Amino acid sequence: MTGRGRAVWRFEAIGTRWEIETAEPLDPAARAAASAVIDRFDREWSRFRDDSLIARLARDGGSVPAPADAADMLTAYAALTDATGGAVDPLVGDALAHRGYDATYTLVDRGALAAPGDWRSRLTWDEGVLRLAGPATIDVGALGKGRLVDLVCAALEPWAGGDLVVDAGGDLAVRGPAQRIGLEHPYDPSRAVGVWEVTDAALCASAVNRRAWGERLHHVLDARTGEPVRTIAATWAVASTAMRADAIATALFFRGGEQLAAAWQVAWVRMGTDGTVDWSPGCPAEVFTGSR
Repeated sequence: MTGRGRAVWRFEAIGTRWEIETAEPLDPAARAAASAVIDRFDREWSRFRDDSLIARLARDGGSVPAPADAADMLTAYAALTDATGGAVDPLVGDALAHRGYDATYTLVDRGALAAPGDWRSRLTWDEGVLRLAGPATIDVGALGKGRLVDLVCAALEPWAGGDLVVDAGGDLAVRGPAQRIGLEHPYDPSRAVGVWEVTDAALCASAVNRRAWGERLHHVLDARTGEPVRTIAATWAVASTAMRADAIATALFFRGGEQLAAAWQVAWVRMGTDGTVDWSPGCPAEVFTGSR
C-alpha cells in the first residue's frame, strides 16, 4: 500500500496498529526481520501471554535469562522511579490487573492495589540473569513500546536507506525527511492541540482516553496507590530515542517528570484534564492553545 507517494506497511502487533513508511516498499526479508524483533520482544516482556518470561516470573518468581533489553529498560525505570517518588514502578502489573487491565482484559475493577514498593530490592538483573524475589507482575508499559519502536527502526534502517518512519499506535521514530505530526486532542480526535515537526528523532504520546474503561479508569496508575491519575489528560515528548520519549511521556503525569525531562534533554507538551496546556522551555512544537 502507498500513502503520499510512499510505501506504507500496516499490521497489528502487541495490541496496537503499526504503520511503517518508507520511500520504497520493504522486501520480504526486511519485513521478516522486523517481525522477528517484535515477536522476540513480545515473548519476553508481554504480560498478556502466558508463555512469556514475564508470565513465568509472575507465577513463580525466581530467575530467567535476562532479555537483551533488561539493563537499558530497567535502568531507565530506576530513573523514572527516583524522579517521580515511586509513582512509576515496573511492578505495577498486579495493580493494573486488579483494576481490570489484566491478561484477559476482563475490565472488572477489584479496587486499588498499590505496587509492592522498593522494587529494586526485589527485581535484579546481572550476569545475564533477571531475578525476581517472589511472584509479581512486571509491566514495562511506561517505556516498553518506545523501546520496541527503537528496535524495529534499527532492524529496518539497513533496508530503508535512511528514510523511515516507524509508528506504533502514536509512538514513532523518524529517520530522514522531517515529519509534521499532529498532537491529537485527548477528548476530540478530530482536533489537534498542536503540531510538532520531527526530524531524526522520536515522538511518543500518552493519554487517559486510550485504554480506558469503567468508572474513570485508565492505564496510567500511580503505583504508590493503585489509583488512576486525575489531573493530566495527555502528554507528548520528543527525544533522540523512542524509549526515552515514551518514558518521559509517562513521567509527565506525575510530579518530578519535568525535572527528569530536563536532565535527559527531552522536549514535551502536556494537557491537563481542565484543558490547560503547558510545555517545556524552548519546546519547538507549535501549540495552538494553552497556558504556562
